Amino acid sequence: MHTVAILVLDNVVPFDMATPFQMFGWTRLPDGRRPYRVRLCAESPEVPTEGFALRIDRGLDGLADADTIIVPGCADSGPPSPEVTAALRQAAQAGTRIASVCVGAFVLAEAGLLDGLRATTHWMATGELAARFPDIEVEPDVLYVDNGQILTSAGAAAGLDMCLHMIRRDLGSAVAAHTARVSVVPLEREGGQAQFIVHEHPPVPRGSALEPLLDWIEDNLAQEVTLAQMAERSGMSERTLSRRFREQTGTTPLQWLLRARVRRAQYLLENSDHPVERIARQAGFGSPTAFRDRFRRVVGTTPHAYRSAFQAKSAVRV
Repeated sequence: MHTVAILVLDNVVPFDMATPFQMFGWTRLPDGRRPYRVRLCAESPEVPTEGFALRIDRGLDGLADADTIIVPGCADSGPPSPEVTAALRQAAQAGTRIASVCVGAFVLAEAGLLDGLRATTHWMATGELAARFPDIEVEPDVLYVDNGQILTSAGAAAGLDMCLHMIRRDLGSAVAAHTARVSVVPLEREGGQAQFIVHEHPPVPRGSALEPLLDWIEDNLAQEVTLAQMAERSGMSERTLSRRFREQTGTTPLQWLLRARVRRAQYLLENSDHPVERIARQAGFGSPTAFRDRFRRVVGTTPHAYRSAFQAKSAVRV
């Protein structure tokens, strides 16, 4: 039997912990046997969380003979203790598979287990992970990353995807598909976590010469907007405008325009039942083909799939 140890730290996020507990605990082989044994491990026999305390099965010694260790995310608990990082490093050296859910990636990073590897975490924390640990190649637009021995997942729901992936890797697609059905989740989701990211425009300093131009762009997204038009509108040369954009927004005028159009399209997909052809025109993409291609490039999924996932139930025909 394969032992899965869930490393529970102070202020653990309950849903992050419940995800692997449910996935591996509900897995069954075709003959009904349980292929996984799931245990909770921590430094103390009881761990506080929001609203209740968790009774723990084993101490950190329970990580030593585990086949898989999973580290859930924690709410502002600070860096792990030296004992936790040492236990994780020893397990990694022994060849144990180690995975993280959501911001649990920071625990693996503190232990040095992600150095030189690709990794992900919740999209709101990818920037911090990349800044604090420059030796990690942070992937902000994926649901999970599998490096073989070390895996990381995005938000708690993406932890479901990662656990199903590990079950399929261990026991095959049929067993993983049965676990997905029991859990009432898809075996695979389309797209990555890019579809959940709110693409905010970079802040522009108040009083900047770009403010009137950006307002004009937002008001004219449905029209053709070129770099030459932007430059003329701002009273700058194209070269100067591009330099100002990079200085104040960190991107180019045309990239900013694309993000603005994607945001407009996302709003329409969520809050109307306009056909894709109409949304393509309203957001300024021109043809539906160009709209689908650029939307997928930025968001990581198709307009149709995005609408299916995020359309407000109150959206009415206009």
